[in-house]
Amino acid sequence: MNEKHPCFNKEAKGKYGRVHLPVAPKCNIQCNYCNRDHDCVNESRPGVTSSVLSPAQAVDYLKALTSKHPQITVAGIAGPGDPFATPELTMETLRLMKQELPEMIACLSSNGLNISPYIDELAELGVGHVTITINGIDTEITEPVYSWVRHEKRIFRGKQAAELLLEKQLEAVRLLKEKGITVKINTIVMPGMNDFHIPELSKRMAEMGADTQNAIPLYPVKDTPFEDMEEPSKELMRDVRKMIGMYLKPMTHCARCRADAAGLLGKDIAEATQMIRDFAMKPKEDKNRKYVAVASHEGMLVNQHLGEASSLYIFSETPSGYRMIEQRVTPNRGTGIQRWTDLADTLSDCRAILVGGVGSSPYKYLSKSGLEIIEMSGLIDEGLDSVYKGKELKCVKKRDAFSCGSECAGTGTGCG
Repeated sequence: MNEKHPCFNKEAKGKYGRVHLPVAPKCNIQCNYCNRDHDCVNESRPGVTSSVLSPAQAVDYLKALTSKHPQITVAGIAGPGDPFATPELTMETLRLMKQELPEMIACLSSNGLNISPYIDELAELGVGHVTITINGIDTEITEPVYSWVRHEKRIFRGKQAAELLLEKQLEAVRLLKEKGITVKINTIVMPGMNDFHIPELSKRMAEMGADTQNAIPLYPVKDTPFEDMEEPSKELMRDVRKMIGMYLKPMTHCARCRADAAGLLGKDIAEATQMIRDFAMKPKEDKNRKYVAVASHEGMLVNQHLGEASSLYIFSETPSGYRMIEQRVTPNRGTGIQRWTDLADTLSDCRAILVGGVGSSPYKYLSKSGLEIIEMSGLIDEGLDSVYKGKELKCVKKRDAFSCGSECAGTGTGCG
């Protein structure tokens, strides 16, 4: 374990700090103890943040923060959702970090559902520490913990959800250890539900090569199914950690951090919250990317799926307002990935694209080119205000609303 990582090394917690970069807004599971909608600046728990940053904003914030506070040696991605519910945002952030701050220790925390396809690149990028939250290896115990699990655009519930999640979690731990990555297991201790089962979980994780386990007491959160569940006592938590210690090194100094935490454990930097808000509101400036592309049927509303757009409206900001300067033809369909790499070249002078929906393949390749992709519905001017002026966009669409094959005439194969 890295001597400068305060979460994995207790001796480092008073000397070295960490910062969580809130770039992952969505989650692919719904835990019955989690409510990501509520945020209070005085509340310290996972799943809350004052603002969400784009990958570029996050790295700019990281550079500004570490220039003022050089004791910060670790940058992690832990939400406010799951990093691999929106893997394109997570991976782009890590790539930028590697490029601009190569000495920074990179880590992340995930539920494990969708991390496996990215583990090879995580290792290449030098991500040496990964936390996977596993609440049990008996699906009879974990089934009541989750309302639903979303995987590959399908919603799973009940026992099927618990089985799928566990399968992916065990796969993730195995693959991470094959790459030599340090693995910490987070487990939420829920009295009467999984506390008695934790030794069995710890034993299995030790057999798989996990390095440490962090038992986190349930924090009953308002407006969740578990809001009235009993919070575990200090005595119970002490006993649980003793049981973990029979198999794994227990973590005993967890600060139950927010998704935007920054500073030494238990001594967060007060100015960080305002810094995040400032960077979140900062327009993404690039003198070579002056324009915004829009997928629209008529040039007034953002209402077209990118895969069906034969042309895109190109807008510019002028002293007298926004102006549509041209329509650009999109590359021909049927060419697969090449269509999206060609479109990235076509839009190399655009900082963002407003779309009614977009498939995972174009999202991946266009995001990688540096183009910000905004899925929304409503007036084009509202989307342009978001890009150019940093105004909050209230008509953002959820990805599943335009999943491939549902709202378009395509075959559901990725808008090729």
